[in-house]
Amino acid sequence: MTTPSLQDGIDKAGSPVDLLWKPGAEPWTPEVVEREFVGWRQEQAAWHEGVALLNLSHHMYDMWIEGPDATRVLADHGVNNFEKFAVGQAKQYVPVTRDGHIVTDGILAREGENSYLLSGIPAAQHWVQYHAEKAGYDVSFVTDPSSAFRPGGRAPKLFRYQIQGPRALDVVRSAFGGPLPETKFFHSTPVTLDGRAFRALRHGMAGQAGYEFIGPWEHGAYVHEAFLKAGEPLGLVQVGALAYTTPSVESGWIPSPVPGIYTDPELREYRRYLPLFGIEGQRPLSGSHFSRNIEDYYVSPYELGYGKTIHFGHDFQGRDALLKARDEAKDEELRKKVTLVLDPHDVHRVLGDGRDPGFVLSYARHRVESGEGDLVGVTMQIASVDPVGTVLAQTLIAPAHSAPGTAVSVVWGEHPGGGTAPDADLGFPRIRATVQPSPFDQHARTRYRRDS
Repeated sequence: MTTPSLQDGIDKAGSPVDLLWKPGAEPWTPEVVEREFVGWRQEQAAWHEGVALLNLSHHMYDMWIEGPDATRVLADHGVNNFEKFAVGQAKQYVPVTRDGHIVTDGILAREGENSYLLSGIPAAQHWVQYHAEKAGYDVSFVTDPSSAFRPGGRAPKLFRYQIQGPRALDVVRSAFGGPLPETKFFHSTPVTLDGRAFRALRHGMAGQAGYEFIGPWEHGAYVHEAFLKAGEPLGLVQVGALAYTTPSVESGWIPSPVPGIYTDPELREYRRYLPLFGIEGQRPLSGSHFSRNIEDYYVSPYELGYGKTIHFGHDFQGRDALLKARDEAKDEELRKKVTLVLDPHDVHRVLGDGRDPGFVLSYARHRVESGEGDLVGVTMQIASVDPVGTVLAQTLIAPAHSAPGTAVSVVWGEHPGGGTAPDADLGFPRIRATVQPSPFDQHARTRYRRDS
């Protein structure tokens, strides 16, 4: 039996939106890891006030890209600057379509002169591999899926642990018997722990100091136990799947935007290459903001804050479209990325029937309205952040409403999708919100780029 493709799914459903629209879809959380260890509130507090340990070993796809054309294929299909990309460095890899819409992003680490590791959700990996195979680049690929899709229940190839928070460096010094070599942000350094060799990537989440340690899976259990032992007297807290999903709301990273691949006739072959039961065919759309046109969900790298990542000093797919988008960004025609701080009283009223609603997480696209009820933006990720005392929403909003302090409202509800008018009055409640900068965390907003 032939495996159905993404294009097969679109044809059967009638449109990309009809395929993807799933009202009330459960938000994604990392697989395998415990949902909570000591409670999501305490786990969030750990990276704000103490030190946290996160296990990232199971939920990401890893793809090794090697060969004489490895740099060329990545540069031809990504906006990044490869002239300044050192071995041991990592970058947010940003591939776009010929129309300048983001496919998705991923973390790209350069492991050798002609060797890279691309990690994250697999949409960017699919994009690179397809174009490499189609055009005959001299490059090879090895993929390790996430634990939910790894055949036979086998272990990952790599462990990946983060130590984050104000006391992160104290735990690192304790575990390794001293400080690690000084390392620039998003650069890595080789380390050993009792003869076990791996790498330490200088990395922070939600603006806090820390490292991400990456190495062979066979060393994973030993390294994890060593970190727990070193962190115990310092109050280290393990972070579960619920709290893990929330730092991006503070750090300004918008995960898993809708790939801009569903409508271009020239990408029909690509859609036939992609399996229906993959990320591109199964990541749901939901929320109070509904459009029958999937292109209304596409985003530009400029809207996501990747403008400084785009390097026009080389030719790449989508370059001309991004030059035009750059002018639109200067002319205030593109949406701005902001953080909405939801009114805590309204959160309790709407989400908790007057009580504390507990943990809130949503990747739904909710309408954001002005005081006059006009659509001015759309939410991209929403989560409770207990140290802030309310719910935050990463949002793309019209420039005229993007100034900090602007009052807006979030329409909370699930549009049923096709068969109901996009602008139908469905009686959904409104949650008042105030526009604030993105990243919301001041350190992430002011230091990430300077330290990189």
